[in-house]
Amino acid sequence: MHTIKIKIHDKAYKHFIWLLSKFSKDEIEVITEDSSYLKIKAELQAELDEINEGKAEYYTLDELDDRLEKKLKKHEGHL
Repeated sequence: MHTIKIKIHDKAYKHFIWLLSKFSKDEIEVITEDSSYLKIKAELQAELDEINEGKAEYYTLDELDDRLEKKLKKHEGHL
């Protein structure tokens, strides 16, 4: 799979999106860099930076299970 980033002039945008819509979602997925996308991208980059800098906090499976259980109990009645 490949990812490309391109700039498209406003005049050509509608035609280009039309062309991309002719492919299935399995073949081509249009990813819009909206504020939500950019926020998630920044959060993931920050996490990757922590890992690369050796500052990430790791848990064993038992510790993770305990943390998950506590979170679930804390938020049980909020759905």
